[in-house]
Amino acid sequence: MSAVPQLPPGLPGLATRPSGLRRAVGKAGLPLLLPVLTALAIGASSGQAPEPAARQPAASPGQALLQRSPRNANYTITARLDPASRTLRGDELIAWRNPSGAPAASLRLHLYYNAWRNTRSSWLRERRLVGDTDLVRRPKEDWGWIDITGLRLIETGGAPLDLTSRLRFIAPDDGNNEDRTLVEVPLETPVPPGGTVNLQVAWSSYVPRTFARTGTVGDFFFIAQWFPKIGVLQDAGWNAHQFHSATEFFSDFGVYDVRLTVPTGWMVGASGIERGRREEADGTTTHHYYAEDVHDFAWTTSPRYLERTAVFEHPRLPRVAMRLLLQPEHAGQEDRHFDATRAALKHYGEWFGPYPYENITIVDPAWQSGAGGMEYPTLFTAGSRWIAPRSVAQPEGVTVHEAGHQFWYGVVATNEFEHAWMDEGFNTFSTARTLEAISQPQHYAKRYFGGFIPWVFDDLPLSRATDGNRLPAFRPAARSDIQSTPTWQYWPGTASAMSYNKTALWLHTLERMLGWDTLQRILSTYYSRYSFRHPTPEDFFAVANEVSGQDLTWFFDQVHRSANAFDYGVASLRSERPRDSGHFGDGDARVFSSDAVGDRYKTTVVVRRWAEGVFPVEIRVTFADKEEVRWRWEGRETWKTFEVETDARAVSAQVDPDRVLLLDVNYTNNSMSLAPQAAAAARKWSLVWLIWLQDQLLTYGFFI
Repeated sequence: MSAVPQLPPGLPGLATRPSGLRRAVGKAGLPLLLPVLTALAIGASSGQAPEPAARQPAASPGQALLQRSPRNANYTITARLDPASRTLRGDELIAWRNPSGAPAASLRLHLYYNAWRNTRSSWLRERRLVGDTDLVRRPKEDWGWIDITGLRLIETGGAPLDLTSRLRFIAPDDGNNEDRTLVEVPLETPVPPGGTVNLQVAWSSYVPRTFARTGTVGDFFFIAQWFPKIGVLQDAGWNAHQFHSATEFFSDFGVYDVRLTVPTGWMVGASGIERGRREEADGTTTHHYYAEDVHDFAWTTSPRYLERTAVFEHPRLPRVAMRLLLQPEHAGQEDRHFDATRAALKHYGEWFGPYPYENITIVDPAWQSGAGGMEYPTLFTAGSRWIAPRSVAQPEGVTVHEAGHQFWYGVVATNEFEHAWMDEGFNTFSTARTLEAISQPQHYAKRYFGGFIPWVFDDLPLSRATDGNRLPAFRPAARSDIQSTPTWQYWPGTASAMSYNKTALWLHTLERMLGWDTLQRILSTYYSRYSFRHPTPEDFFAVANEVSGQDLTWFFDQVHRSANAFDYGVASLRSERPRDSGHFGDGDARVFSSDAVGDRYKTTVVVRRWAEGVFPVEIRVTFADKEEVRWRWEGRETWKTFEVETDARAVSAQVDPDRVLLLDVNYTNNSMSLAPQAAAAARKWSLVWLIWLQDQLLTYGFFI
């Protein structure tokens, strides 16, 4: 093997300026030259000798030739972590191809760690808007940052061009001149459409106590959004936003060839597959990881991990090697993590499409690390507790959710700066459906004494429709934003309700309206058609219309393009034999009666639309003889009356009796009964009071 770092196969060649040595991409000999220039560039900036390439495992049949994505943003990275000083130093070569139809006169790079440099960053300003003051009171050592120490354009036929002095911080979203999460560098010669540029970047950073699920606590490190990352160029220009507290990330697909140096004895987990390790003379070990067709790279290291492995196998889906990095105090929970991951790979794979990578890494984060519940390509953090009752979906719930992100986030890869709901909401819906499919017991539980001791309320089961879709948190936020607003502009305090909860609720509503078979075909068509393609909301809506055979624009106008809330209810219910007064009959047969009593019951139901949202609903009236009558109401009027005459008296009336409209923010007004309910109400509130009293007595009893 070559003694210099090899760039992954399929990378674009080196770019040259027209004023210099312009060569067409893919000229013979250029791919052989690029690794040499890479090694020289990295070695010059880091002062380290290039690492010999590790022995590589045999690829699966045909896999080496399979290129699933455009691979227009490719990285060769070397990085060294010093846990004692919490410093991370690295070099990277970015091989980038302009995928747009216009020349790129500049390049933009994300520097996410600078969101935690000080309280003047846009990320922390937005957290303070919603009253998050704990973050700003952190001690000196808990903050973090990233600094680019060198930036050079690597060209053939000449010395690298130093661009470091041209770097400038920009704030295209909010004009915050103190924000340093986005940097731009102008180019002497624009990169033409389809042209390539190779950028060598050196940087150093200080790893913070965990912010936004990246950072460190003790000897646990979870390192995400840790390297200067190039933005996404589209025909309309750079889609590269500052880092906002309401958003996650967006980047192009590529190949990552990464070497990570950590103390010997510290275990490493990372995106992709480990291709080799090398023991260094200074008591460190360099781990070589490689990943194809991914749009990000994250990793973790700690000396405390327990390593466990298992395999996902399915007769119609690809085999996946599973690796679990487990905290020692959670030994014995291996099967729960693996079974939940299998559930996600199985059901998402059967419903939507197969997981395309050959491995997945599950990270059990350290206690109080704040790193749980986060997804990156082929790697995710779960979340468990020392005492984890089987009847509570922890770690199952978070494990299914984060493994499921590998599909909507990892493969489909929507723009989470602007349309986070296309990942977070789709995945919240899919998670709840998966937990229901595997009959995972889910009960309400409350934790005491700093979160150590759980108390499970076995008489309070959680439901998919309400709890799985997160309806309680959606209700107060229903009108907080129009969902089609770019996510980074959402009100920070309710952004998750818009992205996660609302989408899960309207997808589940679609399932009940269209039927699961139809919705499943919509989602699988969307997944297969737009894998590795960064689709937009309109792409999904077009697939939904196409597959369903219906024009669902009216629905998406309601749930996505407006902030309308939905609330239908029964305003009044009467059912009695008519007692009418007045003149009855005509002509000579006209008579006066003060008490005309009918033989049958006349039932009158008045239903109301209490909010702005319009949705067709059914009205059901149930009678004392167990019969029922149903009407369909298009729901456009603010109120409507329904009447019927029957032999039996009505017992109750209900709007949307089958709970199709799961977005309804107030189910308490959906029904009305003519039978007294005082006894049932008394029992309910008595039990609530007794549970509260029991809680207080248990807490008090611990201290006496």
